[in-house]
Formats: sequence, structure tokens, C-alpha cells
Amino acid sequence: MNSHKIYFASDFHLGVPDYESSLEREKKIVRWLDEIKHDATEIYLLGDVFDFWFEYKRAIPKGFVRLQGKIAEITDAGIPVYYFTGNHDMWVFDYLPKELGMKLCRGPIQKQYNSKKLFIGHGDGLGPGDNGYKFLKKVFANKLCQWLFARLHPNFGIWLAGYSSGVSREEIENLEFFGDEEHLVQFCKKTLETEYFDYFIFGHRHIPLDLEVGKNSRYINLGDWIINFTYAVFDGDKMELKKFEGPSYSDNYREPK
Repeated sequence: MNSHKIYFASDFHLGVPDYESSLEREKKIVRWLDEIKHDATEIYLLGDVFDFWFEYKRAIPKGFVRLQGKIAEITDAGIPVYYFTGNHDMWVFDYLPKELGMKLCRGPIQKQYNSKKLFIGHGDGLGPGDNGYKFLKKVFANKLCQWLFARLHPNFGIWLAGYSSGVSREEIENLEFFGDEEHLVQFCKKTLETEYFDYFIFGHRHIPLDLEVGKNSRYINLGDWIINFTYAVFDGDKMELKKFEGPSYSDNYREPK
């Protein structure tokens, strides 16, 4: 067994539902990073780390200094940390890469480790349907729209975006799993028609999943850190879903009905 491991986590949504619970969650994430940094060769954070993020030229959202300091410590030690923009934090620009040394990814990437091929991304906008969101994402990615938003005073702009983007615990608890109708399941199966991957790793759905989508090919969804506190670890051969500060998630994993 390879003692060096690659870790994946997603959907921390720091900033909601309130300061106290977000701070408690941030401290838990830092404990997780402290635990894994001893054998991690790479760490992937697959988006929606913050429930909202927008970088003004001379201002960033207040808070989250514990997480930022820990990531800087890890990258300073030579461990690469990849940051994928999600649908809640797509307005990450150069601050996190420049100050924390993170490698910024604005879309899915492909990686190969030993003989295993991985397809990695946040997961938003992939697969069929969801055309309204796909259009909205193009609007948010538009340079003119970003310039116009930056004209708002940070006090108002950050408040407005936070007010409109908040994810509640109730929303996460009531998420429904749609089986083969899941957009990301369909995306994986469609991709496999032309190219093979051993693992598809996504966030976005907030439901921990380990699903067979083709012969020897699996779709891993990382869940979230509001309810599940789940992540994945890859040892160069096998991918495993785990729960932080709890028993191995894979030991008791059951596919949703």
C-alpha cells in the first residue's frame, strides 16, 4: 500500500448559515487538513469552499483566516493544493493562487496516476438539461458583468451576494437522489462511450456517492461538510470515501434508493 495519498473534498460552504456554525466547521476542516498533511502528496478542493467569494481589487470577503493560513502552510511545505471554482465561488481570481499558493482550476481536469485515469471537477453544468443555470453561469463568467459587480461597494456587494446564495442545512438534508436520471451519472456514462476513466470525482450534489457507471468505472461524489463531512482518498490504486472524525464511510456505504 502506497503511504502517500491524494485527498479530495468539496462543498464546505463556509459563511453559512451563520458565523458561529461556520467557524466551528472551519475549525473542523483545519483539523482534517492537519491530519492528512502528513501523508498527502496532493490535495484537491473541488469547489464551493466558500458559500460566496468575490475579489475586489483591494478587498476580499471577511473571515476564513484559519483555513487560509493552514492552506498556505501546506503549500509552503511543498504539497500542491488544487482549488476548483464552483457555482458559489466562481469569482475567485488571483488572490488565493498568489497568497496561498493554490493551483486554480476553472473547469474539469484529467489526471493519470499509475495506470488509473481520473476525471476531476466541481460538477456544475455538466450533463444534460439545467439550461437555465448554464446560461446564468455564462453571465457570471462574463468579464463585463464582473466589472459591473465590482463597481458595487464591497459592503453592499458581498451582502447582496451572500443573501442570494445562502445554502441552508434544511436544503442539504432534503436533497433527493435521482438515480440514473442524475445529470452527473448521465455525464459519466456519456463520456465513457468515447473515453475510459477509472474514476469520476465530483462535488456539487452534496450527496456522498460511490456508483458504478461502467465496467470498472466509478463515479465518486464527495458529499459536503455541512451534514456529511465526507471526503475521498486515493492511494494510487483504490479510491475510498471516508467520513472525518468518524468510522470509514466506505465500510458502511450503501447506494441511495
